[in-house]
Amino acid sequence: MKIIALLIWLGTFLSMEAFAWLTHKYIMHGFMWRWHESHHVHHKNALEKNDLFSVVFGITSTLTIMIGAEIPRFWPLIWIGLGIATYGIFYFIFHDIIVHRRIKIKYKATSKYMKRIMKAHYVHHEVHTKEGAEAFGFLYAPKKFE
Repeated sequence: MKIIALLIWLGTFLSMEAFAWLTHKYIMHGFMWRWHESHHVHHKNALEKNDLFSVVFGITSTLTIMIGAEIPRFWPLIWIGLGIATYGIFYFIFHDIIVHRRIKIKYKATSKYMKRIMKAHYVHHEVHTKEGAEAFGFLYAPKKFE
């Protein structure tokens, strides 16, 4: 059972990039643009409306873990919730700390991977409108961004 739990966690974590891409392109740059727009404009605020997406995903992850822990037959939900949370941690470190420097750290990308995903994210932010953006991924970017 431990290996199944690990596979569920890993599968969820890896699947979250595709889910995040779809959510970013079709929801954040779609009908929820009112929240996400705050992330595409320059400001000096510590928080932005876009941060509400983190709250939504955090609540989803927490509830999934709680349901899995409280109802034995739904135990896989614990690992699904942990996979979502793990992705959220990676996203926060990459997106908020490394790319947007919302927490000030000294970091210089040296690997091809980090340079590529950072460049893709910067390309995404060249567009300040709902339409016309590209590069919707967070932890993966196509090689064309090298």
